[in-house]
Amino acid sequence: MNWTVLINVFIFIILLGVLYRMQKTYVSFNKRVFTALLIGVVFGGALQWVYGVGSASITQTNEWVNLVGSGYVQLLRMVVMPLIAVSILAAIINLKDVSNLGKNGGTILVVLLGTTAIAAAGGIVFALGFGLSAEGMQQAAGASELAQIEKLKGMAGSAQQITIPRMLLDSIPANPFLDLTGARKTSTIGVVIFFALLGIAALGIAEKKPQSVETFRGIVNSVRDVVLRLVALVLRLTPYGVMALMAKMMSTSNWKEILNLAEFVVASYLAIGAMFLIHFLLLGLNGLNPWIFLKKSLPTLVFAFTSRSSAGTIPLTVETQTKKLGVPEATANLAASFGATIGQNGCAGIYPAMLAVMAAPLVGVNPLDPAFIGSLIFVVMISSFGVAGVGGGATFSALIVLSAMNLPVFLAGLLISIEPLIDMARTALNVNDSLLAGTLAAKRSGDLDKDLYKMEISDEPSDL
Repeated sequence: MNWTVLINVFIFIILLGVLYRMQKTYVSFNKRVFTALLIGVVFGGALQWVYGVGSASITQTNEWVNLVGSGYVQLLRMVVMPLIAVSILAAIINLKDVSNLGKNGGTILVVLLGTTAIAAAGGIVFALGFGLSAEGMQQAAGASELAQIEKLKGMAGSAQQITIPRMLLDSIPANPFLDLTGARKTSTIGVVIFFALLGIAALGIAEKKPQSVETFRGIVNSVRDVVLRLVALVLRLTPYGVMALMAKMMSTSNWKEILNLAEFVVASYLAIGAMFLIHFLLLGLNGLNPWIFLKKSLPTLVFAFTSRSSAGTIPLTVETQTKKLGVPEATANLAASFGATIGQNGCAGIYPAMLAVMAAPLVGVNPLDPAFIGSLIFVVMISSFGVAGVGGGATFSALIVLSAMNLPVFLAGLLISIEPLIDMARTALNVNDSLLAGTLAAKRSGDLDKDLYKMEISDEPSDL
């Protein structure tokens, strides 16, 4: 480690100390998160300004910064499966009537897939509106883009083998203990299904063996309390994680390459912004105040934006729904879990639709053809099931869509330089859709705590 890296790390530690001081002086959680975001932007930007893109000093510095950023994301992922398992199980076995749970699950799926179809339509509109095209892009590709194209050619074969029945079949848990490790792409759905069935099975023997069920209920509730405490301890680290993640992003982004694809970046952000507005419109149509929803969801969206991980945001997504928006635990967990692997408006909706419109002229397909547009929206909606929640989900979703539409897949590789920048906003949109699905499901079933939804509450739980 050279002296410049030592100085960088020392400054980073001081900045962490600033956030720690804010925590000790009881500065609100929201303010700490937004302060961390700003500090990360300034620190990361300063590193790139001083050392330049691709500098060895930045690379070595980020190895230490990663201990905080990636370490925090890994801690969140550590608690995801235990949280989902015990929360869903506890919520079901404490229910008097499970009928609403089934209704809510259906509503969640309808919202996730329906909004994905709308997102795909939005991606098409903005791609056409900006006149985006893939023509000439391959010739202008650099070494990193060409390497990514070769990698995608190998992935395209796997994408072509995936069918809708196969996706649905993969969602059924064959080994729930394996799914608890997160080993499969659809592990979260598998965990939800298994523990929901386990809870329903427990309720089914309540009349015949009440003592057994009561003992089981006590054990589950005790385990849940411990897990929730563990989650709270991890969530305390959110400001530090946000600062580190943003610093790394700002220090490693190649802004010259980003400017070369500025039109696509602008079109993507406008499409994402339009989809946020549609989410808020849906809230309004269901008698819910969108401003309250946004205000209470913002810290979770900020973390999703910086972490670029829908799965890693699940604990925050559940916390926001249950503690701030008035959604029952079971519904909140279903929405957060399903939303991390199904639908995904940004990664599996807008992005592949835009790429398909750009690639269509290369094979002589008119992107304005109504038949093409209708087929594309349908393929995007269906292919979003169970794919987008894994690492590189947006790229894999794009491969499935492009392959299904018989379009060239190389385009996904040409956008690697701007992938981190647009993925941040895409992830925030994905998470917002999960929050929306849970809230609307609870509202339509009559389970939503309207008083809690409207209540002006502290911007943080007491133990954060």
